[in-house]
Amino acid sequence: MRSFWVYNRNDAGLRCTSVRLERGNQSGFRVNVRGEYLGAEVGYQTNNIELYKGDSLRVFVEVTPKTQREPGPQLIEDKLTFLLENGVSQTVCLKAYSWNAKTFDKLDITRDTTIYDANPILIRGGIHVSQGATLQIQAGTTLYFNSQAGIEVDGTLRSLGTKDAPVVLRGSRLDRMFPYLPYDRVSGQWQGIKFNAESYENDIEYTDIHGAFNGIVADSADIDKTKLSIRQSTIHNCRGVGLSLNYVKAIVENCQITNTLLPCVYVKGGDVTINHSTIAQFYPFDGNRKQAFTFESPIARLLCRNSIITGYSDDEINGLTAEDCHFKFETCIIRTPKIVTKDSIYFINVVYEDIADTIRFGKKHFKTIDTRNLVYDFSLDSISGAIDKADPATSLPIDRHGTPRDPKPDIGAFEYKQQ
Repeated sequence: MRSFWVYNRNDAGLRCTSVRLERGNQSGFRVNVRGEYLGAEVGYQTNNIELYKGDSLRVFVEVTPKTQREPGPQLIEDKLTFLLENGVSQTVCLKAYSWNAKTFDKLDITRDTTIYDANPILIRGGIHVSQGATLQIQAGTTLYFNSQAGIEVDGTLRSLGTKDAPVVLRGSRLDRMFPYLPYDRVSGQWQGIKFNAESYENDIEYTDIHGAFNGIVADSADIDKTKLSIRQSTIHNCRGVGLSLNYVKAIVENCQITNTLLPCVYVKGGDVTINHSTIAQFYPFDGNRKQAFTFESPIARLLCRNSIITGYSDDEINGLTAEDCHFKFETCIIRTPKIVTKDSIYFINVVYEDIADTIRFGKKHFKTIDTRNLVYDFSLDSISGAIDKADPATSLPIDRHGTPRDPKPDIGAFEYKQQ
């Protein structure tokens, strides 16, 4: 429901001969003018409203659109016309968008199931994938989750977007917190994805996960079996952790994991391989945000290659002094003070970001870091120190967008392309 005020700013009173909803019951709009509902019984209008000098009245508007048969949002329009006693009329244009969505209170996946729809799918109570069942989300599908909803997986999840038709997992609110700020740019709008202990062989490709509380949390499992493979995907703007890997085997390639209150990436134990990823901590809602990358012992193996780890703080990595950690960073850009005693053992061909260098590093790597409007584009800017610095021998053939990498590939998830 929306409302607006009508003011009489004249030096004398005035009379509205009529206030009329032009299309009546054809558009789906419902209007209440100063307590009187403009329904069928009054011909969708009210008559003889007086407004004294300096007086005002409030108008309330709701809409219940008819079922739409066309894909995508459809514009609904009507007009509310005020006819004054002197014959002058003024019109308020009423506009809304209707989108034909499928709605589910709770989805319990107990057998192999595929979800696809070109129209939105609203999930009110969450999705649970039972052990032994596989849920596949096909390319081009968008799932909208209410605030207490998310995906809990005991079986297997395959979210298989493509570069031209990604899967999008996001919150359900389409309105705005402020005129310039859609709720879609606000963190904590839904619960994210949780992989429980018995879940294995989960695949996420070309999937955009944003606005969640926790992006992905993977519970402990047998590290001889792959728990999660996530490629060409984004986890962005989380009120908790971005990607939490707890004693699991996981592969992370060509991923953007950015802007979280807790670590963007948290690794405890397990066997984790990360290649060509952008891990950047510019979370705007809380100055007590954690570092971009945190790992804790004991870790069987942590290998991070051709990746950017950066953010606002002087040190964006935590875990370098941990015992019983078998970790290695190769051909990365890391925002952390250089640790001379561990160079050439744990760090090979690593560039340590100079915090005094505000030209090539930190937020200067990226095209857009707009903290007022909360708009971010983590594609590389032309001045980034990551351009042409990846190792061709260990580089992946494509980037986050599916763009082929050139013979001198760039560090991070995105290959720089001249405009």
